[in-house]
Amino acid sequence: MSADEDAPLSLAPSTVRYCPLCAAALVRIPVPPDQKEEAVCSSCGFVFYLNPKVVAGTIPVEDGRILLVRRNIDPSKGKWTFPGGFVDWGETVTGAAVRETLEETGLRVDLDGLLGVYSYPNFPVVVVVFRARVRGGALQLTHEIQEFAWMAPGEIPWESLAFPSTKQALRDLLSG
Repeated sequence: MSADEDAPLSLAPSTVRYCPLCAAALVRIPVPPDQKEEAVCSSCGFVFYLNPKVVAGTIPVEDGRILLVRRNIDPSKGKWTFPGGFVDWGETVTGAAVRETLEETGLRVDLDGLLGVYSYPNFPVVVVVFRARVRGGALQLTHEIQEFAWMAPGEIPWESLAFPSTKQALRDLLSG
């Protein structure tokens, strides 16, 4: 087996092979108007534009401390981040941010404004992060989270953060 065969499968332009509408083979061909190469169905002509998924998250702040969670799942198992997850079909980004925070921490939050939108070349997600205030609930661990902590800015474990967006969002939050 080659190194590529050992790598886990992931959804990427190079791994999409079949049309989601009719299951025929996809071919990579230039598509007008800019002639960018895309995956096009060889049977029905459907163009499979592979776009990044949207992640919504919150950074709850209380008494000058920031809530961070330590991931219990891959990717980045064991690393720290803020509560968040994928936006479901039919859900708003703000609704997903509130839902994910409740699911991962047990806390009900009110959003306190958009902190930032983070994306990186060749990275399959766009991360939308909101400032949040806790309005109820109680912290509880879930299968996704192995630990949580309220941290003062000086306690943030910068070298143990999960994703580039985690670092950037925390820097943006702390810079005001």
